[in-house]
Amino acid sequence: MILPVVAYGHPILRKECEDITPDYPELKKLIADMWETMYKSNGVGLAAPQINRGIRLFVVDTEQIVENFDDEDRKQYPDEKPIKTVFINAHIIEEEGEPWAYNEGCLSIPKVREDVHRKPVVRISYLDENFKEHEAEFKGITARVIQHEYDHIEGKLFIDYLPMLKRKLIKKKLDDISAGKVKTDYKMLFPK
Repeated sequence: MILPVVAYGHPILRKECEDITPDYPELKKLIADMWETMYKSNGVGLAAPQINRGIRLFVVDTEQIVENFDDEDRKQYPDEKPIKTVFINAHIIEEEGEPWAYNEGCLSIPKVREDVHRKPVVRISYLDENFKEHEAEFKGITARVIQHEYDHIEGKLFIDYLPMLKRKLIKKKLDDISAGKVKTDYKMLFPK
């Protein structure tokens, strides 16, 4: 089932999310619905707060990004390996490297894209959909997508990384999103 994506301004997007246990109600269905919602919205990641759930769960599929690399991207990220992964109760252990800029967007903040600086390597512990423990290191674009989705379960948004002047320049767009004055190809849930 395709779920509405929570729009900027909704309080759940600023909530630090809770860990879950294997007996979380209808977890397998929720994960399937998140994948379906993400693909329908043309996203590469989706976090539970974006579908109005305050839990530490997100999904990431970077295959379409890597498949669409041009020659310059392939030179810049030669070792990029796409993933399709469910992250439950994730916790970042370490981020390292020299921060680099990349133009990010977010399904909860449609039609706004800005350069965000993030470290190129992330080490993270998480449980998969079968509650098997993992600790892994990710690099490049994949690391960035994981960091972006991880921020969601911590109550942060990519716009929080922007300089104050840049945030002032996009304030009208953000206000319009909160007020429901934005058109998307996917269903959205706007703040009341």
